[in-house]
Amino acid sequence: MPSLKDLRNRIASVKATQKITRAMQMVAAAKLRRAQEAAEAARPYSQRMSAVLANIAQNVSGDDAPKLMAGSGKDDVHLLIVATAERGLCGGFNSQIARLARDHARQLLAQGKTVKIITVGKKGADILRREFSSLIIDHVDLREVKQLSFVNADQIGRKVISLFEQGEFDVATLFYSRFKSVINQIPTAQQLIPASTAGDAGEDAGADQASGAIYEYEPDAAAILGDLLPRNISVQIFSALLENVAGEMGAKMSAMDNATRNAGDMINKLSITYNRQRQAQITKELIEIISGAEAL
Repeated sequence: MPSLKDLRNRIASVKATQKITRAMQMVAAAKLRRAQEAAEAARPYSQRMSAVLANIAQNVSGDDAPKLMAGSGKDDVHLLIVATAERGLCGGFNSQIARLARDHARQLLAQGKTVKIITVGKKGADILRREFSSLIIDHVDLREVKQLSFVNADQIGRKVISLFEQGEFDVATLFYSRFKSVINQIPTAQQLIPASTAGDAGEDAGADQASGAIYEYEPDAAAILGDLLPRNISVQIFSALLENVAGEMGAKMSAMDNATRNAGDMINKLSITYNRQRQAQITKELIEIISGAEAL
């Protein structure tokens, strides 16, 4: 059984930890609002970009379609772009994204496909390196970036496009976590190459038919797609990184709140144990004093 001094030191240690977790919770809450606003502001642009590409793609035949949209014609080599946070202490946020990517990679390997991985964020790289260290071909470190900008996403997008033009892969899939609420982030897999536009074309196409709109493109639709598709890849990556930041702050806020509550519960239990042991020691000393007085 620990002594009273040990219990006092333990209580002081837990109280110090509780102060840290409470401070981290407040910092995450302050950053969450800005990150959430940035993520929500980026969604309409990325969604509209996909819708525009879907509309233009309807006017392009298979032979004229850019390679980024038509693909290489094969499905043998898959590139997984796994975007996670640079730091931990955010619950299962990073592990959920890595788990989705890991399950996808295992499924592809079981089908005899070749898998290559680019990690964005230290935590995802650490998790995936345990099982797929030989498959990781590149890592993007954003620890020194204090405020994410489109430049950071564009660098990743250009790197992916360069690998595709060199024939390094056939299909590219982006893994990230979509922010829904403070306690709910949804791990998401989004195909970047070949560009998937079928899911976004329906709503805008229906609206165009209802309004009777007919579009003429100058230059031709294929040339416009050739310019917009590379930009769209960077836009989707940028939107995913912003979603990740908001999700990370939400998960960290929730995790630190739980840690603060757990520290409070532990302090209460340790205080009860300390008081009981102290009372027992006082009672024992009183009994010894009374027994000695009676013996005299």
